[in-house]
Amino acid sequence: MRANATRNGSPLLSTLILLFDILAVWASAFAAAKWRFGSEDLDGNYATLVLATSLIVAGCSSAVYKSFRGGSWLAVLGRVKLTWLVACGLLVAWLFFSKSADDYSRLFIGTWMLFMLLALVLERSLVLLGMRWLSKKGYNTKDVLLVGTGPMSADLSKRVQRSAWSGYQISQVVDALALEKVEELAANNDFDEVWINLAANDTVLIPKVLHALRYSAADIRVVPDMLTYRIMNHGITFIMGVPMLDISASSLGGTNKLVKRIEDYLLASLILILISPVLLAVAIAVKLTSPGPVFFRQRRHGWNGEEIKVYKFRSMKVHKESKETITQAQKNDARFTAIGPFLRRTSLDELPQFINVLQGRMSIVGPRPHAVQHNHHYKELIPRYMLRHKMKPGITGWAQINGLRGETDTLDKMEARVDYDLHYLENWSLFLDLKIVFLTVFKGFINKNAY
Repeated sequence: MRANATRNGSPLLSTLILLFDILAVWASAFAAAKWRFGSEDLDGNYATLVLATSLIVAGCSSAVYKSFRGGSWLAVLGRVKLTWLVACGLLVAWLFFSKSADDYSRLFIGTWMLFMLLALVLERSLVLLGMRWLSKKGYNTKDVLLVGTGPMSADLSKRVQRSAWSGYQISQVVDALALEKVEELAANNDFDEVWINLAANDTVLIPKVLHALRYSAADIRVVPDMLTYRIMNHGITFIMGVPMLDISASSLGGTNKLVKRIEDYLLASLILILISPVLLAVAIAVKLTSPGPVFFRQRRHGWNGEEIKVYKFRSMKVHKESKETITQAQKNDARFTAIGPFLRRTSLDELPQFINVLQGRMSIVGPRPHAVQHNHHYKELIPRYMLRHKMKPGITGWAQINGLRGETDTLDKMEARVDYDLHYLENWSLFLDLKIVFLTVFKGFINKNAY
């Protein structure tokens, strides 16, 4: 095993990163002062504020290097943004509760916060580039012995090549059945880490592989066969002290759930106020052009498969269908009212669902809710179909802004929609939600496939 001064956990590199973070906070403060006051000098009150903020940033970032190797580039930058949010939140809270906000220039504070985010992101990006350069020079590296040729082995090799800055190098791949070779390599201590990746039906070999590695001082990790299990939002959950591998879990736990709910409540309230004249106009038009109720209520599946009632402006003439069958709307459907096609094409029929959002039954963004009968049909045909219900159904979604709206008259179309929905669930973030809302304004409301 080679000596490496910059290997994971190095106090030197961790300390340098903290110093870079502190320098980024101070540099952004000087830049904001220069822009606001025309001078880089900070008096005592401002200097104290910057010092306190830099210490908060350093405290939040103290464990950030630990995730550098294992996390993606975006994950590292996401952690930087979280550090910035915590620091700015505490800063604003202190100014508010101490009633000292009037002692500081609001323009300076706002500019400083913006410059601080840009400086931290730039600084951390440069750190990652520096680590990549060190790896190419033979520093900051970890040699990995990959044992097994399971489904994830090829994917692991590609990920290592794409993430050269992480320092990981898969130096050798050995079949799990070649136990003598594994034992020989382990005895020589030529590797920093050993990754064991076996197919799901070969996991019985793990004790034998571990026995062959008994002389190794390397870190040993088992890579789950995620391609067989098709894990969603994978992770480890500790229940009563027992670690359990998450095969299928919602990404909206803890703080994420609260953030999503606040987002829904604020956006739905604002939108309902803005569109109230449109709601009134559409309601009158529906009532005048066809006998029957203004709203159409349909049973759908919500979060965790619970049945909910979804509101829509009625776009079809009043008719009866059996409880077991729901016929999807088709182009030139005879059941449409005079304004039905227009309501569907422009998505105006969906507007009452903002009421569902305030009720907590739906979300602004999420997988579109399907009729209960359709769920019963497709869950037998499409693997992981019901995983769509790991999140509240949405008025708009990732599938909709990518053109998957309207009738799903073939299994391929529904499979594509499900794939987009699961991609959204696995990659949820507040930024992604805001992006979808923004794109819906231009791509999601009016669609030739919506009828």
